[in-house]
Amino acid sequence: MGARESRRVTAELLDQFRLTDRARAEVEQLSGGMAQRLMVARAIMHRPQILFLDEPTAGLDPQSRLALWEIVGELHAQGQTILLTTHYMEEADQLCDRVAIMDHGVILALDTPAGLKHSIGADTEVCLTAEGDGEALAASMRSLDHVTDARVVDGVVHVWMRGRPLLPALIADADAAGFTVTDLHVTEPTLETVFINLTGKELRE
Repeated sequence: MGARESRRVTAELLDQFRLTDRARAEVEQLSGGMAQRLMVARAIMHRPQILFLDEPTAGLDPQSRLALWEIVGELHAQGQTILLTTHYMEEADQLCDRVAIMDHGVILALDTPAGLKHSIGADTEVCLTAEGDGEALAASMRSLDHVTDARVVDGVVHVWMRGRPLLPALIADADAAGFTVTDLHVTEPTLETVFINLTGKELRE
C-alpha cells in the first residue's frame, strides 16, 4: 500500500471507528474501548478475506462493548467475513449468522442462533429462587406436564417448558414439596441456556 493510499484509508478508518478526534494521540493515551477499536481498524486496513477476532470485547465497559458491536455489525453488513470467539452468549446471538458451541476444544453444536435455541425443545424458561434444596426442587419440577428439563445453575432453578408457562402449577408444586418461592421470572431460552444444556455446567472463563 502506497503512502497516498495508506493516508486515505487511514482517514476513512478513523472516521468509521469514531477515532478521528484522537488521530494524533499516543496509543497509551487511549481508553480500553478506543484501543480495541483501533486494533480492529488496523486488522482490516488491508481488507483481509477473513477477519479473526479473539474475544474483542473482553474487559470492556458496556458502552464500549456496544460501540464495538455496532462497528463489527457494520463490517459484516459490508460483506466482511468474521470469525469471532467469545464467552458472551448475547454477543454471539447478536452478531453471528452461525454459532459453534465448544467445550474442551470439541464442537458440541453448530447452527444459527435461532436453530440452536430451538434445539432444546422448549420455548419458555422459568427461573425460580426458593428456600431449601434446589436440586430436590428441580427434580420435582421435571415431573410436571410441559416441563422438558429443570436444572440448578448458580443457586437458581431453571425450568424449561413447551407451550404457555403454567406458573400457578409450578408454584403449587413447589409449595406442596415444601419449598417457599422467593423469586420467579419468565424468559425465552438463550444461547446460554443451550450451552448449559449441552455441557451441564455454567459458562467458564
